[in-house]
Amino acid sequence: MAKIPKFLKGYFWEVNSKDIDLKKHRIYILKRIMEYGDEKAVAWLLKNFKKSEIANVLINCRGFSLKSANYWALVLNLPPGKVRCLKKPLLREQKKIWSY
Repeated sequence: MAKIPKFLKGYFWEVNSKDIDLKKHRIYILKRIMEYGDEKAVAWLLKNFKKSEIANVLINCRGFSLKSANYWALVLNLPPGKVRCLKKPLLREQKKIWSY
């Protein structure tokens, strides 16, 4: 089982970092470092994951802040319209349909 490096332990505060498997928990690892990672963590992420895999997580997953979503969209050269977190929230769209 491939483990995360010790310097990344702090990003996974709610679980035992020894239980995190690089292959099994890829999306969890990507989301956490993409949202909270510093320069060293992001450098590790870019070295260990394909840009296409990172882009796939950004496009298909919710839970990123606007700041992080915009940053990664720029880094990965993705149009904001493709990034789920940068699309109009569903509730705003529903207000157009329902008068209350």
